[in-house]
Amino acid sequence: MSKEPEKQRRWVCYYRVSTQRQGESGLGLDAQRKAIETYLSVHSGSVLAAFTETESGKRAGNRPELQQALDLCRRKRATLVIAKLDRLARNVHFISGLLESGCNFVAVDQPTKDRFMLHLQAAFAEEESRRISLRTKEALAAAKLRGIVIGASGRDLAQRHKTAALNRARVIMPIIEAIQAAGFKGSRQIRDELNRRRVPSPGGAFWHLPTIHKTLQRIAFLKSARVSRYRPGRSG
Repeated sequence: MSKEPEKQRRWVCYYRVSTQRQGESGLGLDAQRKAIETYLSVHSGSVLAAFTETESGKRAGNRPELQQALDLCRRKRATLVIAKLDRLARNVHFISGLLESGCNFVAVDQPTKDRFMLHLQAAFAEEESRRISLRTKEALAAAKLRGIVIGASGRDLAQRHKTAALNRARVIMPIIEAIQAAGFKGSRQIRDELNRRRVPSPGGAFWHLPTIHKTLQRIAFLKSARVSRYRPGRSG
């Protein structure tokens, strides 16, 4: 932990969700933010920055947002704060390297655990991830033996998800168009106005920038498809 007085401590917040769909919906993200906000409300200091990443927990080296957060911590002698240890990485080697790097970090769900316990926790998280992966492979192999075409099922599911997402965009399109007509043009302004009006996001919670970006892309697609569909044909 940092040796500087707690009132002068500097914090860098890091949030991670495991899939793109979680990143779009905010699933899990609001819970992480709430946990960190609660922790910081009783630990004085200043928040220098917050980083949010949508990545897999298995390959921590492929997380640019995390690397930026750690670099900032080193430069500013700040403490990285996360909601849960497995939000950082389910990888014992990575946690060990982090502990040896001199970069301070706090996991809100276990802020008082020592280095030995953090190693154990990382080992448990890594083993849990390995077992989940193994069970998934076994389930897929069993499904293939039963004659289920995995690829076709996946394509059908992806198409259903795409259709559902377009339908949600079609419903929200008039609201966003009204917001844009009122002078709110940028993604951040649209996000803030949707939240101010208490319009629920696709996940039923608050709107986040990734959700706004995807929704605007789908609205643009719907508009282009509509124009293409009703474009007058050339006369012969």
